[in-house]
Amino acid sequence: MSRLEELIQELCPDGVEYKKLGEIATISRGGNLQKKDFCPEGVPCIHYGQIYTRYGLFADKTFTFISEDCAKKQKLAYPNDIVMAVTSENIEDVCKCVAWLGDGAVAVSGHTAIIHHNQNAKYLAYYFHTEMFAAQKRKLVHGTKVMEVTPDTLNAVKIPVPPLPVQSEIVKILDNFAELTAELTAELTARRKQYEYYRDKLMQNVTGEIIRIIDMLEQPITDGPHTTPTFVETGVPFVSVDSVWDGKIHFENMRGYITEEFDLECCKKYKPQKHDVYMVKSGSTTGKVAYVDTDIRFNIWSPLAAMRVNKKNSSRYLYHLLQTKFIQEQVKAKSSHGSQPNLSMRTLEQFQVKVPSLSEQEKIVTILDRFDALCNDLTSGLPAEIAARQKQYEYYRDKLLTFKELTA
Repeated sequence: MSRLEELIQELCPDGVEYKKLGEIATISRGGNLQKKDFCPEGVPCIHYGQIYTRYGLFADKTFTFISEDCAKKQKLAYPNDIVMAVTSENIEDVCKCVAWLGDGAVAVSGHTAIIHHNQNAKYLAYYFHTEMFAAQKRKLVHGTKVMEVTPDTLNAVKIPVPPLPVQSEIVKILDNFAELTAELTAELTARRKQYEYYRDKLMQNVTGEIIRIIDMLEQPITDGPHTTPTFVETGVPFVSVDSVWDGKIHFENMRGYITEEFDLECCKKYKPQKHDVYMVKSGSTTGKVAYVDTDIRFNIWSPLAAMRVNKKNSSRYLYHLLQTKFIQEQVKAKSSHGSQPNLSMRTLEQFQVKVPSLSEQEKIVTILDRFDALCNDLTSGLPAEIAARQKQYEYYRDKLLTFKELTA
C-alpha cells in the first residue's frame, strides 16, 4: 500500500467532502496596474497576461516590479494565495492560475481573481488545471471575442477537500512528475539551441551564388484575403498566425471554417498547395515559419506570407533557410514597428541569400530534417517523450484529484 493510500485509509476512509470554493476561500478582484507601470526594481508584481506566457503553476519570484507609490494603490496577493487570470481569448486558457509562494506580498493586475484560502496552495493550483475544474469553468464562461469568468461566480465551484496531509502527499507525487518533465524540457531546449547553431553554420558556409529570395520562387510572395471572413460551423479550414509553431500548420488552432464559395474566391489570389512555405508577416510572431506537409484543403488569412519554390530549388531548403539567424535578423531589422511588427512581402522578396545547387540543397535538407525531427517531431525523439509524459501526468493528476464523495 502506498503512503497516499495509507493516509486516505486513515484520514478519510469513507470519502472526501466536496466544498464550494466560497466555503474555503475569499475571492477578490485584482488591481489596476498596467505594463507601463513596470520598473527595474521595487515591489514584485504579476500582470494577468504573464500568467499565460511566463508562469507555471507556482512562483516565488516575479519577472516584473512596480514602484512603492504605485503599489500603495494596488490589490495584493499574499503567500499561498492563488492568482487566477479570468479573461482570455479562448475558453481553454481562461482561469489559468499561479500559486504565489514568495516570502512577501505581490501586487496583482486587473483581469484576475485573488483567491485567499486555508488549503495547500499547490493542491489547489493542480486542481484548477484538471478536467474536473474545466468542466465547471466552461459553464461560467461568457463572452465571444474575449472569454471571461466573473470572480464572484467562482465561489460556486465545487472542490474535493481531503485532509491537509492527503493534499501534501498528492502534491509530492505530482511535483515528481513535473520535475521529470522539466528535466526533459531542459534537455530539449539545449538540443534545439545546438541544432540552430549547427543549421546556421551549415547554411552560412555553403558554396553558391548570392541571389534574392524572389529568385528562388515560382511566383511572387502572396497572402490571403485582407477582409474578415464569415465563419461557419463546417466547411474549409481557415488558418492564420495562431496555427503556426514548431514549423508546422496546426489545424487544431485554426480560426474557423469558411464556406466553399469564399474559399474559391480566395483561391483566385492564392490556393494553398503541399510543400508551400509560410512566414508570419505581421503581429507579435512575425518571422515564424511553417511548412505545408498536407494535401488537406484549407486557406489562409493575410498575416501569412506564402512562398512556392521554382524547380531549381528545394522547398525544405527554403523552410530551413528562413529560420536561420541571418534571415531572422533581417526580418527584425526590416519590419515596420507600429503597434505590432509588420514585414512587407516585397521587402522579404529582396532579402539576399547564398544558395547552392539543387543537389547540394537536398543533401543539406537530409541532414537538417533529421535534426529537426529530433527536436520538433511529436512522433519521435524528445518531443514525443515529453508529449507522452505530459499525457501520463494529466491522467494521474486527474485520477489523484478524483475522490469518492463523502455522504452525510
